[in-house]
Amino acid sequence: MKRFLPVLTVLFLLSTFFSPDQTAAAADPPVRPAFGGEAVCLPGAYLQQPADCTPVGPSSYLTDLAKSGISIPPQPFPVKRIPAELASVPYLYALASKAAIPTYSTIQDAIDKNVHRTMPAGKTKYLSYSQRVQNADGTFYLVETGEWVRGEDIQSRVSPSTVFRGVLVNQALRTGFGWVLDVSESHTEPGFNSPKTGKKYGRFDMVWAYSIQTVDGFDWIQVGPNEWLEDRVVARVTPKPVPPQGVTNGRWIEVNLGEQTLSVYDQSQLVFATLISSGVKPFYTRPGVFQIYKKLNVEQMSGTFEADHSDYYYLENVPWTMYFDEARALHGVYWHTLFGYNASHGCVNLSIADARWLFDWAKSGDAVYVWDPTGKTPLDVKSAGGP
Repeated sequence: MKRFLPVLTVLFLLSTFFSPDQTAAAADPPVRPAFGGEAVCLPGAYLQQPADCTPVGPSSYLTDLAKSGISIPPQPFPVKRIPAELASVPYLYALASKAAIPTYSTIQDAIDKNVHRTMPAGKTKYLSYSQRVQNADGTFYLVETGEWVRGEDIQSRVSPSTVFRGVLVNQALRTGFGWVLDVSESHTEPGFNSPKTGKKYGRFDMVWAYSIQTVDGFDWIQVGPNEWLEDRVVARVTPKPVPPQGVTNGRWIEVNLGEQTLSVYDQSQLVFATLISSGVKPFYTRPGVFQIYKKLNVEQMSGTFEADHSDYYYLENVPWTMYFDEARALHGVYWHTLFGYNASHGCVNLSIADARWLFDWAKSGDAVYVWDPTGKTPLDVKSAGGP
């Protein structure tokens, strides 16, 4: 029995270290399966199928975004704001009282209250003054007409705003863009019931406009990956370098009443875009193709449309005025900053800087194409127009 113990011990140790499965594995190593697919592409957008890799995972996501014009990180806007210096004008402005205002031939007459004439009461009255005199008898303004007005008939002095200015476009664009009109928070998907992103936009912030979707009767603009704003808070510019009917020289000004934007095309390329304020109901800005027929560095504007003259307006030294449709004109405004909203009596209001740039670019005879993509502006608008 003892003579067999060493043999049994060896057999036991062999069975412990080399099981049948391990022995088989050592004898028959597995064969690596043949490679049957392409290499995975590095993360990126692939608008065309690459020959040497497969765009899956992150690449698939980035490619889907790229098909809508979206890139990560977002592309910078290829635009440049026009210089603030263009808003400079050699005039001083003041908001006058809505009540009837007496005017005086001399400052002494103003002190003595010897009235020269009376300026009618009106809803909107702005004066341009060259002198402001303060003395023991009060404050007095020498206005554009050469007359003096007492300080108590002036509500406030006004400085033209440079808060908003349009942009020069540096290259051809495949994607539209626009300006946010009011403080807004974006949603992760189109629709008021979709979650919000936590990202807020301020008035006049620029955004890309990649696509549009309608949810529950409201249009939504995609401004980024998983980011949407309701259409009513975005004034969009959609590049459309196709000249309106009758325009053959590659130069035109497009006024979009639905979006309240203005675009300038030169050599059939978008070169400038901005926000405007066009006519409010019933003083619509009339759709059509017109031509600039008069350019004035400065203009005095006044008028009324109501029988009781309750809407009388009087505006001195309106800068950079270009008439294109009877009494309707493109011009700068110093009395409001409601750009992106209807606010005029039929004219196309621009910031003073925008109006100056446009005035310098435009020539008499250039086309002004006014249209409303919503179809809400009647085509048979009365001929009357105003600022």
